[in-house]
Amino acid sequence: MDSLSLAVEAVVAVAPVPPQAFADELLHAARQRAASHDESSLEALQALAGLPAEAFLASLGATLHYPVLDGAALFAATPLFERVSLAQALKREFVMLRHGERDIGVFADPFDDARLAWIDECLQGAPLYLVLADDLRAFLAKHEEGFHAVASLQAEAGAGGEHESLESLSLTSIAEDSSVVIKLVNSTLYDALKMHASDIHLGMTGSGLAIKYRVDGVLAAIGKVAGQELADQVLSRVKVMAELDIGEKRVPQDGRFKIAINGRQIDFRVSIMPSIFGEDAVLRVLDKQDLADRVQGVRLEALGFADETLVALRRLACEPYGMVLVTGPTGSGKTTTLYAMITEINHGVDKIITIEDPVEYQLPGVLQIPVNEKKGLTFARGLRSILRHDPDKIMVGEIRDPDTAQIAVQSALTGHLVFTTIHANNVFDVIGRFTQMEVDPYSFVSALNAVLAQRLVRQACPDCAQPYTPTLAELREAGLDARALQDHRFVRAAGGGRCRGSGYRGRTAIAELLRLDDDLRQMIVERQPISRIRELACSRGLRLLRASALELVREGRTTLEEINRVTFVA
Repeated sequence: MDSLSLAVEAVVAVAPVPPQAFADELLHAARQRAASHDESSLEALQALAGLPAEAFLASLGATLHYPVLDGAALFAATPLFERVSLAQALKREFVMLRHGERDIGVFADPFDDARLAWIDECLQGAPLYLVLADDLRAFLAKHEEGFHAVASLQAEAGAGGEHESLESLSLTSIAEDSSVVIKLVNSTLYDALKMHASDIHLGMTGSGLAIKYRVDGVLAAIGKVAGQELADQVLSRVKVMAELDIGEKRVPQDGRFKIAINGRQIDFRVSIMPSIFGEDAVLRVLDKQDLADRVQGVRLEALGFADETLVALRRLACEPYGMVLVTGPTGSGKTTTLYAMITEINHGVDKIITIEDPVEYQLPGVLQIPVNEKKGLTFARGLRSILRHDPDKIMVGEIRDPDTAQIAVQSALTGHLVFTTIHANNVFDVIGRFTQMEVDPYSFVSALNAVLAQRLVRQACPDCAQPYTPTLAELREAGLDARALQDHRFVRAAGGGRCRGSGYRGRTAIAELLRLDDDLRQMIVERQPISRIRELACSRGLRLLRASALELVREGRTTLEEINRVTFVA
């Protein structure tokens, strides 16, 4: 009996159907599908079996006498690329790992005899484990992104040998060929775009360069480049691309550049900062096409707001005049929220004008103006000009200075609906920001309809999240009472193939929305303490950011660890 027939027996063992007829039919169908769909026998069998992936894997391992390794254990193990290189691992879909205190081999497809013979040579007596194909590919893809430049460096530098790591490459040969550095930088940029990173961090260390990407708001270590000489050349290459002074290493520098990848124009903003080891660089990725793909036709309900917040935002978007302020840190989704609100009211009967720095996504039927401070087009100057262009609705990308704040308030008081953002920690800190800008409190509260403070919270990956009971110390740290948690579904982010080992997949918005009424306006004009304003607002139904985050925890959609990272304990 061949291995595919054995695998069919494994499926039949857990399938709720008559065994023999199902086995014969499934065996025939799997072989036909594998031949016609240009896929492996394993993939064909998985597609036809209709079983949960974990059940399929467990039964397959039991039938073929292979131990099974789950996704969490796979991503927690250390790859041994010195024994089987990353290039070979990707080619053969097999990897050697350090699991606990011993070395093991991991593979997903037991039906390729040639591959099994090659694997047997690599094992050298180590045990062989089965994993899900998706988990193994995600594991290798994660390491490919970190070491994508290694293969290029090996080829260019002539280091020779598949089993050499980046650290073992000859720095002399690398230094002699600038194209190697160019390829390394290009690979880093390309991999960041593949991972939808918002920022690339290139940090000098005592021994070389550390590369990190910010993905879903969290920094992830991707790889290291050994050697100070190579690290300096990488930083110099970035400075050349951004048209900065490569000879100046004592003061910060800022620049920007564009590259074309797969027919798309990608903008990068570059910040260079001197450090004790040389220089650090942070590249902000501004992929307008990626944003367009994600927010095209986006509606407010797609952002994840609670139902009551959603209803209130829709009502605010339809007000005839006034100001709607959205606040939050960089990368918290403020612009996307404003775009969604504008999209909902963009019916062609109102003149809608935006001024942004930069224009992140083109809104059909909306006049969008990019700020150009070098030419003198600031937010304040652009907003003055917009008011002479007969607008009905105005979006101001950000209030940065007193002039812009004053004009935005006056615009809202003279019959326009103004959407704008400002940097503050919560809805109450916004009041202090406008006070610092010396905006008249009476004019400010008369113009202001509402303030929305928002954050983006990573959601626990539904494929690998595990039920979890927090300790009393963890509950106290989160400000929770253990006696009132009967209906909570706590989960832990375990990490698996679908989420690249992070334990999280996707983000959702949480918010606190302060709508002003006469009493709140009066308290602000009288400059009463923020604590009293907060007390009155909460008594009238204001739901704070922390409460919104805890609701996600209660539903099992995220973890205590994640909300503690994003919000303050009240």
